[in-house]
Amino acid sequence: MRLTPIAISLAIAAATMASAGMSQRPDDQIDPRSAALVEEARAATTAGRHNDAIDLLESALAVDPGNRAAYIQLARVAQAQRLPGKAVRYYADALRLEPNDINALAGQGEAYVQRGAVDRARRNLERVRTLCRQACPQAQQLAAVIQRGPPADVLAAQRPDQGAPTEIPPPPATPPATPPQRPN
Repeated sequence: MRLTPIAISLAIAAATMASAGMSQRPDDQIDPRSAALVEEARAATTAGRHNDAIDLLESALAVDPGNRAAYIQLARVAQAQRLPGKAVRYYADALRLEPNDINALAGQGEAYVQRGAVDRARRNLERVRTLCRQACPQAQQLAAVIQRGPPADVLAAQRPDQGAPTEIPPPPATPPATPPQRPN
């Protein structure tokens, strides 16, 4: 009698966990509609229609929120639009789904370089090399991007004292205003 409430609680908890496990799908079983939308978005990105690609990718994620390829493609679109902060966030979303996704790690490293965070990009490169175990194209491409370094405008923004005048020039001299004269 005293154990009945405990047994009922355990049975409810077990049933809840079992039903949650049954509704989840493995990462490799992406909804075909979502995958088709990602392919359409890739074509739109290649054609330079970034807004169309974003709409398609958001639709793909609405169909299947576990589609890592959609997050990675969103990140690539953000990089093409020169929005590395957004790209880093989308790559992080993909890495939450699969922490060892080499494409997401390499892409995130490239976005870090585009943003000026070369040290973080080097950490991603080391992780990609560890996961590849042998030379892989993602590691080679990321190493080349790190070697080139951040864009010049990012470097200039990080070091505002270089290339800019050190002194603020005085304001241009203006003639003193004469008070209006009253007619006599």
